[in-house]
Amino acid sequence: MEPSTSKRNDMQVFERNESEVRSYCRSFPAKFEKASGYTMWDVEGKAYLDFFAGAGALNYGHNPPEMKRKLMAYLAEDGISHTLDMASRAKEDFLSRFSRIILKPRGLDYKVMFPGPTGTNSVESALKLARKVTARQTVMGFTNAFHGMTLGALAVTGNKFKRGGAGVPLHHAVSMPYDGYLGSDINTLDYIESYLKDSGSGISLPAAIIVETLQGEGGIHVASDQWLKGLASICKRYGMLLIVDDVQMGCGRTGPFFSFERSGIVPDIVCLSKSIGGYGLPMALTLIKPELDKWKPGEHNGTFRGNNLAFVAASEALNYWQTGRFEEEIGEKARFLSGELENMTREFPGLNGERRGLGLMQGIAFEPGMADRISRLAFERGLIMETSGTDSEVIKIMPPLTIDREGLKRGLGLLEECLVELVDEKRALLAH
Repeated sequence: MEPSTSKRNDMQVFERNESEVRSYCRSFPAKFEKASGYTMWDVEGKAYLDFFAGAGALNYGHNPPEMKRKLMAYLAEDGISHTLDMASRAKEDFLSRFSRIILKPRGLDYKVMFPGPTGTNSVESALKLARKVTARQTVMGFTNAFHGMTLGALAVTGNKFKRGGAGVPLHHAVSMPYDGYLGSDINTLDYIESYLKDSGSGISLPAAIIVETLQGEGGIHVASDQWLKGLASICKRYGMLLIVDDVQMGCGRTGPFFSFERSGIVPDIVCLSKSIGGYGLPMALTLIKPELDKWKPGEHNGTFRGNNLAFVAASEALNYWQTGRFEEEIGEKARFLSGELENMTREFPGLNGERRGLGLMQGIAFEPGMADRISRLAFERGLIMETSGTDSEVIKIMPPLTIDREGLKRGLGLLEECLVELVDEKRALLAH
């Protein structure tokens, strides 16, 4: 660290030494030093209200006190930190608690796979297993989907920019229209099934369908319960596996622990990452119906499957889910957020905003370019919000699930100030 710039928001070191691929530090050009709950502080002491939550990796906020205490105690006792996939007490505790607190109360029976520490690791393992079990190659994904940055995950991702970064053709995948993609009057399940049953469609029977029940990166599009049930039914009729990517929407982001609970479906495979690590520590799970667990030992592995610090934090995080109270609190905050965003779209009709989302993954869609402008204005005011959508057309509100009503109000007040400034800018332009 260079002493002359260490306490200033000087970005020279990053601009000089870090790859051009860096992204979020361009949107939020500050050097962050501390964080607690839903607040972050930069090196100059400026506080920022966090409506970003580590892209969904910090559902329980920054430095949750109980998790921090457990981690510090574990380290002080020389608890093992890295074990590949060897057995450890920390892993045993997590597996036991996950089964008892999450799976059994929901009537779910899954084997737990540790595929590697990231969401795309979980997706890759799910795709590989589906192909192995069915002996088929194609996997069906959806328009506007985002599943990760490795080649298999990119193949079932819809974003043209992200796909272009692969540098090679992305094969063995087919994209179909998500719920509502063709308009509210068209049931895209009929479109999908017409391809599956027509021998002249040019599409071979897929091994699986992978879906996000709410597309976060794709623009905050919510699939209806009816559509999800219909999709699960199609999978059963045609012998395809149903994979739900709950990397960002799981761990309570939409309200229930799993985002698919609201629809009553039971996926064959579930992908989890981000907040499953509790503290923001890298960790991912692939949940597999027992009859589909056809892996041979070591057939899919990874060096950092045994992140024991993540197991410790993740086990502690499960305490939030021992009763239904946490889910109720998320629902209360989600209803408040929905009402406030609806009020904003009515208060500023000239901005043509549309509220979208579910739970504490909500936002407002605008004309292209406007959400980026709002994100910059918000950052200047001390509010961190990112955009989503293939054209960054949605301002995304994704705070820690533990945020209180006061924090939500303060952040939404700052967002409203940004909208006022945008309206004033538009009026000034029209005046000239």
